[in-house]
Amino acid sequence: MPKKYHKNKSKKNITKFQKTVIYFMIYAFLGWIAEEIFCLISTHTFVKRGFLFGPICPIYGYGAIILIIFFKNYKKKPIQLFFLSAVVFSFFEYITDFFLQALFGIRWWDYTGYFLNLNSRITLSFSLIWGIGSILFIKYLHPFVTKIVGKILKKIPVKIQSISINILLALHILDTLASTIFYLGIF
Repeated sequence: MPKKYHKNKSKKNITKFQKTVIYFMIYAFLGWIAEEIFCLISTHTFVKRGFLFGPICPIYGYGAIILIIFFKNYKKKPIQLFFLSAVVFSFFEYITDFFLQALFGIRWWDYTGYFLNLNSRITLSFSLIWGIGSILFIKYLHPFVTKIVGKILKKIPVKIQSISINILLALHILDTLASTIFYLGIF
């Protein structure tokens, strides 16, 4: 067995799940920032966006993970990626809004008045944005983020990475539980 192969095989890395958590958190945070900027521009005031208390919008994190897992092979097929992601993410947005409203009686977004909206849950304009955004994500954003994350992770011991990821995951779970309890009016 060549020495180089043996050396690489014995090196520990974080798990695929842990790397997925990192990407989820990054994109959920970037989604929250995008939502805040969008609302600041459209309402000229800061509006707390999202279901959670913390500065993340999980729908963007889950959307990014869906793109990474299921759509990465469409990098060189932008037209297919556009249409598939426009349909998939419109459906995802519709279902998410439906269940959030059914569970909590609150709407976190409302497309009333938007051209070609469906039950004010989705609209053609945002379906087109999901399609274009998916192309930009797969071709440019995720490769860039992957490169940056890789450089950062190389500088941090695996044990510290694992501990940090577990803390972030625990905080996310606690935030989800606290937000759920709050919106259900339990306390």
